[in-house]
Amino acid sequence: MAGGGEESIGALFSRLRTEGMDFARAELRLVRARVSGRAALVRTAAILLAAAALLAIGALIALLVGLIATLSVLIGPGWATLVVVGGTLLLAGILGALGAAALRKAFSPEAVP
Repeated sequence: MAGGGEESIGALFSRLRTEGMDFARAELRLVRARVSGRAALVRTAAILLAAAALLAIGALIALLVGLIATLSVLIGPGWATLVVVGGTLLLAGILGALGAAALRKAFSPEAVP
């Protein structure tokens, strides 16, 4: 029945299986390459953001020390330190409370999905 150049159904299914597996492996390699590339970009971004955060913290510390030095001329070093530390802790408390409220809102049942 089958002509000289035609493949049997078994051979067609075997070839389909082989080519399907080859295709799946190629797709998996492509996905791995994409994920690997994005992971490298994310790693670079994380390093840059961490460096920026460290520099910002250093600048904030320098600002606070400068503020203490400036105020110490007016009210003395002890009081200047107390005022700057107290003000900084008050600001940190306000920001912390706002952040906690935002988290409660984000995880509440009424939060938008």
